[in-house]
Amino acid sequence: MFIDEVVVEVTGGKGGNGMASFRREKYVEFGGPWGGNGGKGGDIVFIGEEGKSTLIDLKYQRHIKGFNGVNGMSKGMHGANAEDKIVKVPLGTVCYNFETGQKIGEILEHGQRLVVAKGGRGGRGNMALATRINHTPSFAENGDLGEKLKVKVELKVLADVGVVGYPSVGKSTLISVVSNARPKIADYPFTTLQPNLGMVYYKDESFVLADLPGLIEGAHRGEGLGIRFLKHIERCKIFIHLIDISRENPYEDYLKINDELRLYSEKLSKRHQIIVLNKIDMVTPEKIAEFKKHFKDEQIFEISALTKQGLDALLNQVLEDLKTYAIVEEDEVEEVAYYKLETEEPDFILEEIDGVFCITGKKVEQFFMRTEFTKEEAVKRFARQLRSIGVDDALRNAGAKNGDTVRIFEYEFEFID
Repeated sequence: MFIDEVVVEVTGGKGGNGMASFRREKYVEFGGPWGGNGGKGGDIVFIGEEGKSTLIDLKYQRHIKGFNGVNGMSKGMHGANAEDKIVKVPLGTVCYNFETGQKIGEILEHGQRLVVAKGGRGGRGNMALATRINHTPSFAENGDLGEKLKVKVELKVLADVGVVGYPSVGKSTLISVVSNARPKIADYPFTTLQPNLGMVYYKDESFVLADLPGLIEGAHRGEGLGIRFLKHIERCKIFIHLIDISRENPYEDYLKINDELRLYSEKLSKRHQIIVLNKIDMVTPEKIAEFKKHFKDEQIFEISALTKQGLDALLNQVLEDLKTYAIVEEDEVEEVAYYKLETEEPDFILEEIDGVFCITGKKVEQFFMRTEFTKEEAVKRFARQLRSIGVDDALRNAGAKNGDTVRIFEYEFEFID
């Protein structure tokens, strides 16, 4: 089954909790804190695998969770960092943040790594929390939660040359006779329901040829097999525009396909094309001449994929054009917006709901998750952290008075001015 688009939920591993312990040994007068830090949570990492050609593994693995870091231990021993969760994906995989549409990255080479969700930082033990004011803290930090987000994963096949054209013009037949691909071939529209890749070896050189499902008028709006497969030709360096010369009006077909490419993407309409007339064994020379009169200096190749007539001249031209158009112009390179964990949202958000002051926000959540609320000293530290980012002043400005309830996530506190 060919799967080229899927949405998955990824969650980085939680960081290990820090340890609060003390050194108590004979003859050691001032033992002090001796708790180690927790280990880092594992990242979710996509790795390119050239043997894969579909995202079917992700279709049945919609929730991917990273491994948690190991908790810190006594005697100053730190917990181990968790291993990364590795997910192998085909070359040409592109990842987007499903909520924002922001591009996270893409994988174009075998073994290339892309961190999709980072694991949480390990909590610090009381050994690391000691300061010149508090020499022996009795608390430790909890580990941070890993990054959690929905990711839209798309596959855009990697090929040097893409064969485009109407259904049943002979694309599958062409790729089957010049490469090692064996696509399904039949005499009805949309025989090709997924892109087929073939390796073409010719004159001690090679290139990857893609047989793409047939386009029809309105493909850019999703008609036929539409947009689902138009995206697969975006990375092709050149196109073979295959035309069935035996059709009633082949030149009109040529114009309609180019129009669909332009409506989908202006860049695709400017991509170099090799115009190829197929099935010349089924028409008269006059019909071929009728088609060619619409072009002045454009070189047009005449082939019969079925009888293998004219293939050598076509392949020679493909090799020559691949050398000429191998470098993508700088303005054609897609701008990459790299995904970062940092956001520009405020440290906290204060809302009054039914007389209760509710505090949320990324920074507050971070302080909250790291706090061990069973330890009074840790709770006092949490209050100081909130004060440092301006929560106390914001509550006063909002009209909070002594005894009012302040809710931070599932915990409720009493405001004391």
